[in-house]
Amino acid sequence: MKNKAHTVYKLKDGTRVPGASTITGELAWNKQVLMNWAFKLGKEGNVDSMSAFVDDKAAIGTLGHLLVQDHFGKKKTDTSDYTKNQIDQAENCLMSYWNWEKGKTIEPILLETPLVSETLCYGGTMDFYGKVDGKLTLLDFKTGKGIYDEYLIQTSAYAMLLEENGHFVDCIQILNIPRSEGESFQVEVLPVGKWDVCRKIFLNCLNNYNLKKQLEKE
Repeated sequence: MKNKAHTVYKLKDGTRVPGASTITGELAWNKQVLMNWAFKLGKEGNVDSMSAFVDDKAAIGTLGHLLVQDHFGKKKTDTSDYTKNQIDQAENCLMSYWNWEKGKTIEPILLETPLVSETLCYGGTMDFYGKVDGKLTLLDFKTGKGIYDEYLIQTSAYAMLLEENGHFVDCIQILNIPRSEGESFQVEVLPVGKWDVCRKIFLNCLNNYNLKKQLEKE
């Protein structure tokens, strides 16, 4: 499987800055279930199983995202580096997205476009920004068992990037697109009040991240 290239974000003067996902990665709210499962496997001595499981789920998520993105671009997705099981589950993601899209007018403006904040010094690459039924919407696609607070905070950071770069946002939506029958399709639409709280949490995370980096230099 091809690894997704890690995006490097830089300011106009060439200074490298962290990505929003790196900053929100400081939070551990969505990791407890996986940590408990990993601990159980560790006790049983199944370290290799744990690593294979994580890699497999990551591959399915990566391909699921790619299928949706290629759907927007009307491109045929190269699946040659993935297993049949990974392709089957990633196609489930795409079918779940198609079911959500039915009856909606979708007009992409930015797809997987890296943006940088010159004022706050961080970057990010959102999945989709465009019009959904006429509203300027930020969409974030997740694959897994649920939508966690970390995702809300991350997408709020993306919204700030969009606005600083001249793209107004009417609506933020997170779509959890399932890979298998054991997972469910979920949609989280951030109300304005929650959106504001998530922005503040992200700014606190960013401040903590910068302070930790400063401490490492001392």
